[in-house]
Amino acid sequence: MYRLLNRRRRTVAALVAAVVSGSVLATVPASAAIGGPGLGDPYFPDDGNSGYDVSHYDVRISYDPAHTDRLDGDTTVTARALTRLDRFSLDLKGFTVASVKVNGAPAKAFSRAGAHELVVTPARPVAKGSAFEVRVEYAGRPDPEGWHTLETGGANVSGEPHSATSWYPSNDHPSDKATFALTATVPDGWTAIGNGLPGPESVKDGRRTFRWFEDRPMATYLSTVAIDRFTVHRGRTAAGTPVITAYSPDAVIDAEAEAQQTEILDFLAAKFGPYPFSSAGAIVVGASKEPNGGPLALETQSRPTYGSMLFDASMVHENTHQWFGDSVSFKDWRDGCVAECFAQYAGQLWEEHKGADLDQDYYRSEVAEYRNDPSFWSVRLYDPGPGKELDGALYFKGSMMLHALRRTVGDEAFFRTLRTWTRDHAYGNASFRQFEALAAKVSGKDLKGFFAAWVDGTVIPPHKYLYPGTLGTPAR
Repeated sequence: MYRLLNRRRRTVAALVAAVVSGSVLATVPASAAIGGPGLGDPYFPDDGNSGYDVSHYDVRISYDPAHTDRLDGDTTVTARALTRLDRFSLDLKGFTVASVKVNGAPAKAFSRAGAHELVVTPARPVAKGSAFEVRVEYAGRPDPEGWHTLETGGANVSGEPHSATSWYPSNDHPSDKATFALTATVPDGWTAIGNGLPGPESVKDGRRTFRWFEDRPMATYLSTVAIDRFTVHRGRTAAGTPVITAYSPDAVIDAEAEAQQTEILDFLAAKFGPYPFSSAGAIVVGASKEPNGGPLALETQSRPTYGSMLFDASMVHENTHQWFGDSVSFKDWRDGCVAECFAQYAGQLWEEHKGADLDQDYYRSEVAEYRNDPSFWSVRLYDPGPGKELDGALYFKGSMMLHALRRTVGDEAFFRTLRTWTRDHAYGNASFRQFEALAAKVSGKDLKGFFAAWVDGTVIPPHKYLYPGTLGTPAR
């Protein structure tokens, strides 16, 4: 999720992003009730639900922009029971639920609880280890936390850490990733864009149905749909990945920026390894009707969402997330650095690619700017604390930490670590603690002091960690 930061020495093209904002069984703490609401995330304990692991979402919606107070939904969740389930919960905020079926049979009971729980009692308990399907039919006004209406009359979904519950029932926690199919029916003349690759379209009775499928596991907050009278452009990266870019009527279509999108994807692939998904591109939406109608940009999987226009800093940041955050997702919300530290630093790698001297033009100038700002250094990069899980200072400090790590271990070991990380944890979940161990293994160096100072420290790092390698040479 993007907000532009007003910082000195930055042009619009160099402005950086900051967010305002595996196995499920392996991440459920002992305190979480099996089959109950909440996975016990230290920051968002009510998010997600224990007792099952989702493998696939089949989300079918019908939406008419002339009636923004109503979305009709029919979602089937395919999951595996981690224990015997006499009852279980899904996350869904708002809506009137008309019907719940488990394995084709009407649920014995279903009810609402808390802020976003749909509690389901199946007609027969679900056996441990068995696959099961839950079909939920629902209708009503989508929650504006994730569903944003646009000045054009359209709508889009974006938000972090929450957005999925605003439009379909889910196990809403990044630790439970699943493949995703979207079927969206809208009035003819409107277009629905989603994650992944498009399927066949169909028209009936003045309504057009669009189909999208994301064949790689996806965290729920990365799922999206956007509905508008889009202009859609298609292309391919150098590796042949389809690139689909959609523009709302009031969005800026900049051919040069759009062409740069594929250049950026190819650049990032050279740094981080092959692009991880079957498609790429962008959803560029215009102005929202709500005062705080969604982020400036968000890394919705395979097709990031942007506000108003494309520009290089934003495209580098959100597309880096396709490797760091989307393919390799964090285990819980203490681990925002797994996504944001790398996406932020990628912006500096792009500037270096364009000719910048990162030691002088970026790193030393940042140290000088923040040297006497205790609040900047006080944010821990791992487990920064509730409400600071995606703190802006974390991103800047995090990107500085990665540059200092690069100068500590050298370019060969640093970039080999990044490529190994994205390969070994592809489509799963990992913690920054695992990255620390990998960096030490690949480099053959003892990095405990370095990470203790940069990741867990709350003051400016000692000189030997602040100025390693070429950073310790005099500024020119």
